[in-house]
Amino acid sequence: MKRLKWPSWLPIDPYILLLLGTVGLAALLPARGTGADVASGASTAAIAFLFFLYGARLSTREAMDGLRHWRLHVTVLACTFVVFPLLGLAARGLEPVLLNHSLYTGLLFLTLVPSTVQSSIAFTSIARGNVPAAICAGSFSSLVGIVATPLLAAALLGSTGGGFSADSLLKIVLQLLVPFLAGQVLRRWIGGFITRHKKVLGYVDRGSILLVVYTAFSEGMVQGIWHQVSPLRLGGLLAVEAVLLAVMLALTWYGSKALGFNREDRIAIQFAGSKKSLASGLPMASVLFGAQASLAVLPLMLFHQMQLMVCAVIAKRRSHDPEAERPAVSRTPAAESRIAVGTGTRSG
Repeated sequence: MKRLKWPSWLPIDPYILLLLGTVGLAALLPARGTGADVASGASTAAIAFLFFLYGARLSTREAMDGLRHWRLHVTVLACTFVVFPLLGLAARGLEPVLLNHSLYTGLLFLTLVPSTVQSSIAFTSIARGNVPAAICAGSFSSLVGIVATPLLAAALLGSTGGGFSADSLLKIVLQLLVPFLAGQVLRRWIGGFITRHKKVLGYVDRGSILLVVYTAFSEGMVQGIWHQVSPLRLGGLLAVEAVLLAVMLALTWYGSKALGFNREDRIAIQFAGSKKSLASGLPMASVLFGAQASLAVLPLMLFHQMQLMVCAVIAKRRSHDPEAERPAVSRTPAAESRIAVGTGTRSG
């Protein structure tokens, strides 16, 4: 039987539809009582397993080889963990006119999470950019984010009522960093298995994230926090995120030109430096925000879909640039073997 494929003309990532369906399920049938305890325990285990897989996928040797292009990677990291957070802090003036406190907290958290991996690679390839550099840049961002995102959240969100404390950071270490390091240590023995079964494990990735979303939104429904969001507030959030994305796309493109990067490198910087990872952000938010995670991840979910749609258009246009007439940067065998730290799905 021929396998059905998602129509290429539809602008919505099918995984986003699954996420929205999970949110709807949590709204109609939220986990309560014993069911909530079971879902919470399963979600905690799923998050730890996710980061164990991330660690097992990353080849330390190949990641170190990528450091030879250190200027590009430093530029992407600066965009992800310096420029983005500064713009998030600047958006505080929009509270409470456009955003209420909960949505602003989620917006600021969005600016702290790592870059995507899989979609950055895909768009860089379509635009005929430096694909190996995009692979390394996304992997480095995810690796740094395991430490940088919680620390930035503690420093910047603590004053916004996010409830961050030493206990929150300890949870991050135990649920994210320890499993990641365990995956790195065991990679020598299980790396081949991970590579051979990456398709099946990709489904595990996605299923785990759906479980995290269901648990977070169930807790939000039970706590009754959704009365804090109105259609007008959501409209304001979308407008703010559209401006945020436009600013970062412009800064990464024209800023990298000012720094002297060539066209292929500028493409990798633009796609890796202007995007945020849903796969990394959702588990982190679940650990850091608890029952408030549903509102905290809403800006990230909306921004993720927006960045996919906009970057798809930009990538196709870049592929037809006059400068793109020369052969595109191809993946080397070493680059092909580098497995992304983030999720193996299109929604990275």
